[in-house]
Amino acid sequence: TPDPAEPTRSVPPQAEIEFDRVSFGYESDQPVVRNLTLRIRPGQRVALVGPSGAGKTTIAQLLLRLYDPTAGAVKLGGVDLRRFAAADLRRQFGVVPQDPFIFRTTVRDNVRVARPNADDAAIRRACEQANAWEFIAAMPGGLDAKIGEGGSTLSGGQRQRLAIARALLADPSCFVLDEATSALDTLSEALVQEVIGKNLDGRTVIFIAHRLATVKNCDRILVISDGGVAQDGTFDELVARPGLFQDLVRGQALRA
Repeated sequence: TPDPAEPTRSVPPQAEIEFDRVSFGYESDQPVVRNLTLRIRPGQRVALVGPSGAGKTTIAQLLLRLYDPTAGAVKLGGVDLRRFAAADLRRQFGVVPQDPFIFRTTVRDNVRVARPNADDAAIRRACEQANAWEFIAAMPGGLDAKIGEGGSTLSGGQRQRLAIARALLADPSCFVLDEATSALDTLSEALVQEVIGKNLDGRTVIFIAHRLATVKNCDRILVISDGGVAQDGTFDELVARPGLFQDLVRGQALRA
């Protein structure tokens, strides 16, 4: 996505996210998101749930401006994302994917990807916040320890916590966790949830989630179906109401 000729100077931190009648498809005749309208207030914790292929990840990609809508606009603080320089926009977002990319280099260099000038004290603090310091300190060399290709020397939970440390070090105003705990065991899931509970207060957090433990802790759940919002409410509201969310829980599409 190209930058605007004259970008808006600064991206507002802690701003409302708005999808204003957004439609998008990877193929012009096959829309994945259809006339989507929603607002996410600053500091809200929101889970996007729904069947595979419903459009959850596409919504996150539109928010990060990896794609532009074919109709409508995605806005931050009332400003169309297309008005911002992409690098400025993405600095506002800390993204933790399901399978984070781990470089074949030291722990230090893996964590400071988004803040290359960060000192060791800041890196250690981010690792401690991410419940990652304990396993890093046990590695020969600590921050100087070399990690194998693709993180092969780390467990899934360790890779996730390293990715969260990386995001925390960048200090974004919004976190996007895309299935970030779906492949983890119960202990690793609990450690990651503890990180989120302790360190992301005041920040907007958007989860693309398949686990009940994740969605139960959210302020709001958006049930995505066929590229739109089928239901919007709290866990207690939606689980008590006949509809897609209740079906997902009963059918165990949302795992414990």
